Amino acid sequence: MISRVLIANRGEIALRILRACRTLGLESVVAYSEADRSSLPAMLADEAICIGPADARRSYLSAPALISAALVTGCDSIHPGYGFLSEDDAFADAVREHGLTFIGPSANVLERFASKEETRRLLAQYGLPTIPGSGLLVDDAMALEEAERIGYPVLVKPSAGGGGKGMRMVRSPRELAGILPICRSEAKAAFGDDSLYLERWLEDNRHVEIQVAVDRFGHGVHLWERDCSVQRRHQKIIEESPSPAMTAAGRQELAERAIKAIVAAGYENVGTLEFLVDNDGNAYFIEINCRIQVEHPVTEMLTGLDLVALQIRIAAGEPLGITQADIPQRGHAIEFRINAEDAAHDFRPSTGTIERFNAPGGPGVRFDSHAYAGYEIPPYYDSLLGKLVVWGPTREAAIARGHAALGELVLDGVVTNTPIHRALLSSEPFLEGRFTTNLLDRVGSAAFLAAAERTPA
Repeated sequence: MISRVLIANRGEIALRILRACRTLGLESVVAYSEADRSSLPAMLADEAICIGPADARRSYLSAPALISAALVTGCDSIHPGYGFLSEDDAFADAVREHGLTFIGPSANVLERFASKEETRRLLAQYGLPTIPGSGLLVDDAMALEEAERIGYPVLVKPSAGGGGKGMRMVRSPRELAGILPICRSEAKAAFGDDSLYLERWLEDNRHVEIQVAVDRFGHGVHLWERDCSVQRRHQKIIEESPSPAMTAAGRQELAERAIKAIVAAGYENVGTLEFLVDNDGNAYFIEINCRIQVEHPVTEMLTGLDLVALQIRIAAGEPLGITQADIPQRGHAIEFRINAEDAAHDFRPSTGTIERFNAPGGPGVRFDSHAYAGYEIPPYYDSLLGKLVVWGPTREAAIARGHAALGELVLDGVVTNTPIHRALLSSEPFLEGRFTTNLLDRVGSAAFLAAAERTPA
């Protein structure tokens, strides 16, 4: 049984988990760092407890601090959200050893899927096509040899994590040799593991992911796909569903293959399988995220399901209670990540106090955010302020709602990336559904902003 949950995260995802707990009639305790003492989740929770200083390594990444906080406040479970310790099998195991429930995949499942390179090989055995790549790189010499075998350009990727950290595309042996130490350093700092591997780089690819949910009894469902092709330096900016690049038959086949493979591989709880789709429509599995995703509201808007509540129920040992036939794909949803950063100046981070705040509303509009007027944005964490999600019966209707909602959003006092969202939403590549993962980096944000300024309102 789960009755009192320690929320081991911050920002909008902490608030999202808190709301799911209330929906289920559960008590919630928010663990916060000193920098987040005045955060909205800490103020709204049934109880809040300080777990350390602003430095994430001594607070949100400290397993002893989080477990102690859970025990002191009488919690019986811990929800890690995304990032931080959400995919750390040692943390999940320590939670279990202290008699607590880890809301996510079990430690055994997290360990099985911890290495992206090994996961790629595992799911290939269950029928998922993968991009040609290497095994874990032992040294630079192996990296250079494998890159020649795979063929340039290649993508250097960290085996222990994602989010674009430690990831680089290179086109020559000289470039690869120079970038490897940087990738290792970034991977070590972000994930505590500097292991790397290589994948062939697909030019002009689409990034499509399949949301899945599997209970401990081996019953699994897919919740259709999301298209996350609008990216900057491998960081997602806009996500939508359905993917404008896929046919109905194509998405059905990919979703069915994904859930069949992941159930056969022994996965449990909510997760996301990520694929790259080439110009010919061929999909290649690249990795799985064993946690809730930032972009999960896109799927919730289409299916009407509460994915965080589903995570909690699965962790409590309940069966899914739904079949594939119960999961519709209604209309079209788009999510805009609202970050405190300046798109006109190379997405430079922005900090300060939010002086005026207004969240957009109306039918088919949702804004998940921990922001409020008077909130001082701490400089210690990522720049995500919230997620604006819109829904419409068609893609065109969703885009129209996106324009209206972005126009209503007010976050004065700090610079946000709202202008680039408006620019992208008005651009031909987005309107025609032909955006690729490298288009924004290749063309540059300045070009999209300038084009938007020339377009009549």
